[in-house]
Amino acid sequence: MRHEILHRPSYALGVIHLESGERIKVEPDAVVSMSSTIHLDTSTRTYRSTHVETSKRFFGVLRGPKRSVQRDESFWMNNFTAEAPGEVTIAPALPGDIEAIQLEGESIMAQSGSFLAADTGIEIKIDSKWGEGGGAQTSVSKEERFLLKCEGAGSLFISSVGAIHLKELANGEQYTVDAGHMVAFDSSIQYSVERSVGWKSTLSEEGGLVCKLVGPGRFYMQTRSDDAFASRRPQLPSRRSS
Repeated sequence: MRHEILHRPSYALGVIHLESGERIKVEPDAVVSMSSTIHLDTSTRTYRSTHVETSKRFFGVLRGPKRSVQRDESFWMNNFTAEAPGEVTIAPALPGDIEAIQLEGESIMAQSGSFLAADTGIEIKIDSKWGEGGGAQTSVSKEERFLLKCEGAGSLFISSVGAIHLKELANGEQYTVDAGHMVAFDSSIQYSVERSVGWKSTLSEEGGLVCKLVGPGRFYMQTRSDDAFASRRPQLPSRRSS
């Protein structure tokens, strides 16, 4: 399987080229197009979480119908198989970029709204630590969000709102980021989530939700946030009854 990313960073389109017999799983709302040689199989996938209560408060939401996170979280996933060489194209819902990360047995923690697609050799689990000590819904979208642990071998495709900025954290280096700008980071990075009064954020008028990171590892952040887009969306006047 090979890929190319076009029109980045504002309106990125991922083109995934599959040879005969190769497969890839794609988040349903991310699918743009596919060749006639590609077979689509939509199935329910189950992702396990070992901590039910905290998993309901994680930051990030898989695009699609709203749902509560349960111990075995099931939702629709598109599985594409090439019956002959062809392509599948993918794109994020909002203007932004796509990053392809090659995994060789290591793991990446991805904000679930950033997940686009993954090789079938990559296992995806809900991370139960996210949200402990202060995780919450966003004040704009009112959606429950969480982290995904993506582990295995193959290509992982993540997306952003705006451009993706890569930050390399040295061993022991500390870094703080607004939770609305999280995309993904290496599992070698230690993290905690807390509310910070006075932090400029679209998440809360009382104080933003921030992530405290400690290296080493790679950290991907997005230059915009979906909550900022939602907060600036034009509101239609309500219809008055006559």
